[in-house]
Parts: sequence; structure tokens; C-alpha cells
Amino acid sequence: MTAYFIQAFIYLCAAVIAVPLAKRLGLGSVLGYLIAGVVIGPIVGLVGSETNTLQHFAEFGVVMMLFLVGLELEPRMLWDMRNKLMGLGGLQVGVTTAVIMAVGIYFGLGWSVAFTVGLIFALSSTAIVLQTFSEKNLSKTEGGKNAFSVLLFQDIAVIPMLALIPLLALPELVEKAQALVGQAAEHHEELSLVAGLPGWAYGITVLLAIAAVVVGGHYLSRPLFRYVASSGLREIFTATALMLVIGIAALMSLVGLSPALGTFLAGVVLANSEFRHELESNIEPFKGLLLGLFFITVGAGIDFGVLASNVGPVLGITAGVMLIKAAVLFLLAMIFRIKNSDRWLFALSLAQAGEFGFVLLSYTVQNHVIPAELAQMLSLVVALSMFLTPGLFILFDKVILPRYEVNENKPEADEITEKGAVIIAGVGRFGQMVNRFLVANKIKTVVLDQSVDQVANLRKINVKSFYGDATQPDLLHTAGIEDASMLVIAIDNNERAVELTKYIKHTYPKVMIFARAFDRGHHFELKHAGADFIVSETYHSALELGKEALIALGVHPFKAEQKKATLRELELCYKDSLYEMWKKNSEDSKYSTHFRELFIELETAIAKAMKSEHLDEQARVERGWTPPPKDYEKRMNKNEE
Repeated sequence: MTAYFIQAFIYLCAAVIAVPLAKRLGLGSVLGYLIAGVVIGPIVGLVGSETNTLQHFAEFGVVMMLFLVGLELEPRMLWDMRNKLMGLGGLQVGVTTAVIMAVGIYFGLGWSVAFTVGLIFALSSTAIVLQTFSEKNLSKTEGGKNAFSVLLFQDIAVIPMLALIPLLALPELVEKAQALVGQAAEHHEELSLVAGLPGWAYGITVLLAIAAVVVGGHYLSRPLFRYVASSGLREIFTATALMLVIGIAALMSLVGLSPALGTFLAGVVLANSEFRHELESNIEPFKGLLLGLFFITVGAGIDFGVLASNVGPVLGITAGVMLIKAAVLFLLAMIFRIKNSDRWLFALSLAQAGEFGFVLLSYTVQNHVIPAELAQMLSLVVALSMFLTPGLFILFDKVILPRYEVNENKPEADEITEKGAVIIAGVGRFGQMVNRFLVANKIKTVVLDQSVDQVANLRKINVKSFYGDATQPDLLHTAGIEDASMLVIAIDNNERAVELTKYIKHTYPKVMIFARAFDRGHHFELKHAGADFIVSETYHSALELGKEALIALGVHPFKAEQKKATLRELELCYKDSLYEMWKKNSEDSKYSTHFRELFIELETAIAKAMKSEHLDEQARVERGWTPPPKDYEKRMNKNEE
């Protein structure tokens, strides 16, 4: 027992150290797990022979992942994918297998061995690709959706591959292979529902198993989940979710089908269930941990001894396989009209071999299709290609995607045909509200935004807006900044908002700048740059919500309004002092000890004021305004002249 604790601690410790570090360096969690495995395995030697056993257990993370993927897909959506599933996925597996087989025969492999190697390397890593897509929010992109279609087809294709591979056994080893298969069948006979069945009975059994998953999932799962949910015990619901996934995986294994495919099917059936989100939240932590463990075991399983003695062939085969797969995928992307950066995402994301490669290699050795020595070397190729995959995603993020964003995704700025008293730079949720309020009061505005989609959405609701980068002087000139009274800055980039403020104050000092700040630091930067009025985007809404919370908790509305006003006034009292302290400090450390002390003093003053039961009954907030004089607007206009 102690040994298990120590091993578990080593694996968890490696993950806790390596994964956050890899994420911080922009490498992604998958590469972090792989590095953790390499460190505790081949490099330091803290883990050893138990890695293979753990890997089989951790592969259940892939099963859970397919179940969660299925939950995201409604049957109609899956039907809509049928063309890409069969066309794109089928061509990818077929063409890749054919090309790798041809290369294998060229280098002297027998046709059956070359064909088997082609089948194995045609598969990609569902675990790595879907996990990375999820982390980088690429699942909804065109490249991500097409890659998912191919991965789904590959997972389905594993089933006929498992049936086909034993037929490819080398003639000189057939007798020995048959003996081993017979022994295996005897050994597993009691764990199989289809062992020894004739073909027609095997088919019926498989169909019954699939029907049980579909019908049971549709008609029995809801009453079961309602019954469990009525207990009010969250842990029982978690146990039920695990029972469902493990049970389906076991059933699929008993009839010789892929557990991953079975749970995916169950997920699709339950996609419309009202318990879908609860199932997702319960399965997700187990999936994440098991997938992480799987990647660690892949890293720990790399045999550097075999790699050192075959470094040239292993690296050459790895590079060759990834190049062939990427080329085939890129060609298919062109044929299926996947455009721009999505084409590269599709080709690079699936260029590696997959976790099913380990399963099939082991299966081929058991059936004497591939010699054990060659299978060991090919296992290294599979592991190395998976290890290199995060690097391909980094290449896509850092090199390919920026080039497409600059060259293709940014259309030319609109020709601005109107001018107004107020120019609004940025019409997200904040800028839209400002614009609506001004327009409703007959103030003519010119609205600019750098998001094509945002501009298109506004035009759909008859809000005339123009696409363009408001920080560009030419665009501001076209929008009539020289004649405008005010510029409202509500763009989503802090630094560019400050730079725009500086530019306008320097070039057009008469133009008032009203700016939106993200936080206190940004507020000070805008003020330092010359903005005339600044408001933190969440400040007033937070105050209002706090006041309503007090009322809901039993404080009289008058008192709650007083407390809100008191807090605001104290903030105003300290505002200038905090700004002056912030300004004095160096650029490297804007928040010195003195600044923090002043801030703590403000917090103390607020706390003291809130405790007071004798707030000023005639506080300014209750009578803080008076109606404007009759000639107010004339006076204002005169002042402007």
C-alpha cells in the first residue's frame, strides 16, 4: 500500500509542477504532462514498470472524453456531419494508409507489414487534439470541426482494423499465432459474450448491444437520473454517471467493440437530456485526471535506450510520418475547400500518430503481424510524434495564425460618410450603451469599431457604425475629429486607449475625452494621459448592486442609499491622493508601500463610516441636485462660443 501512495504522489507531484509551468510558458497542458512523464521516467527513474499498466487504466480517460464529446452532439448534428465524416475521414485514412504502405514497401517491408503500419499511422491522437482544441477555443473553428470529423471516423475505423489485422499475420508465423490466439480466447472466454459464436450470432449480439445503449439511454436514463437526483446526494449522482460510462464501456468490450465508440454513442443519445450539464460536470474531473495520467505515462514510457541505438531511423520515421500525414491532410483540406488558417490548423493538428497506435501495435505483436523489435521502434515513433504535437500548435499560434490575421482577416476600413459631435471608439457592451443614450437625446454620433462582426450586428439593428481602427489618425480625420466636441474611448485594449488619449490631447486639445477604464491602474494612466472624464466600467454597477444587496438583507432603502453615497464620497476624497502617490512612484513599481498604506487607510475609513449608525440625515445625496435654470442651455452654448 505504501508503494502505491508513493507512486501516486510522484505522478501527482510531477503534474502539479510541470503543467502550470508549461501553461505559463505558453506550451499547453499536454506538453506539460508529457514533460512530467519524461522527467520522472527515463530521466530521473522515479517510475518504471508500472507505467504500462497505468497506461491501460488511463486510456479510460479517452473513453470519458468521447462520452463528453457525444454529449455536445445532437443526433441531427451528427447526421449533418455525415458527408465530412465519411468523405473527409474516409479519404484521410485511405490515402494516408496507401502512401505509408507504398513508402514501407519501397524500404523493403512485406506488403502486409507495410499495410498494417499504414493503418496504425493513419490514426491521430483524439486525446491530444481535442484537449488542445478545448484549451485554445478552436473547437468551433472550421479547421477544428473538420478535424473532429476525421478523428471520429478514425475512432470508428479502429473496429474493422481490429478485425482485419489478424488476417495479415505473416505466413511463417501463422501456426504460432493461431496457437496464441487460441490461448488468449480460452483465457478471456468467460469475459466475452461473442467468443466462439458463429458469424450471424456475433452480428446479432453486437446489434443487440448497440440497441441496448440507444434504447436504454433514451428511455431508462431519465427515470434513473430523476430517481437519483431526488435523493439530493451529489456523490450518488457522480457514482451514477460513472456507473453509466463504465457499464457501457464494459458492455462494448464484452461484444468486442470499442469502448470509446460505445460511450460516444451513449453521449449522443443523452445530448438532449435535461441532465446533460450535470453529467458533464460530474465526469469532467475524472476525464481530466485520467487524460493527464495517460499523457504522463506516454512520456514515462519513452525508452531512451532503444531510441539511442536507433536514433536515426526513429527520428527519420517520425519526421516522415508527420510530413506525409500533414501533406495528405493539407491536400484534402484544399479539395474540401477548407480555407485560410483553418487549412493549416486541420493539417497540423492531425499530423501525429495516436493513442490507438499503442493498442494496435500491441495487437499486431500478439497476432504475429509485426515483429516485436519493429513494434518497439514504432511505439517510439508514436510517442515522439505525440510529444511533438504541442510544438505544431505553437507553430500555428505564433507563426501561421498571425500572418493570416494580418493579411486576410482584416478588411479595409469603411469609408466614413457621416460626421457628428461625438465620436465613439469601440462599441462593445459599454460603448453601445453610451451611444444609445446620446442618440436618444438627439446627439449625433460617429461609431467606430475594429470588429467586423460587431459592426455587422449593429447595422442589423439600424445602428449605423463603421469598421476601422479608431487609433489610426487617418480614420479619425475622416470621422471629423477636428470638428468633434468629444471622443468617447471604449476600446478593449488598455495600452492603445492610453496612447489614443495622449495623441488626441496633443493634436486636438479642444476635444474632450471621456474614457472607460478597466481598473484603478488604468484609470490613473488615462488621467495621466489627459482624459477629461474617466469611469471604471464596473464601478457604478457594483455600487448599485451592493446597495440592492443591503436592501435585500433588511437595510432600509434610505440608509442603503446613504451608505452607497458615503462610500462614493470617501473614494472621491482619496482619489486625488492615490493618484498623486501613483504618479510619484516609478514605472516599474507603481504601487509602493506608501500607496498601499494609503489604500489601506481608505479601506479603514470606509469600514469605519459603514459602522456608523449616525450618517448625516441631510446628506448631499438626497438633495445633491437642483433643477437647471431656465437659461442653462443658452449659457452653455455661449461658453462654448
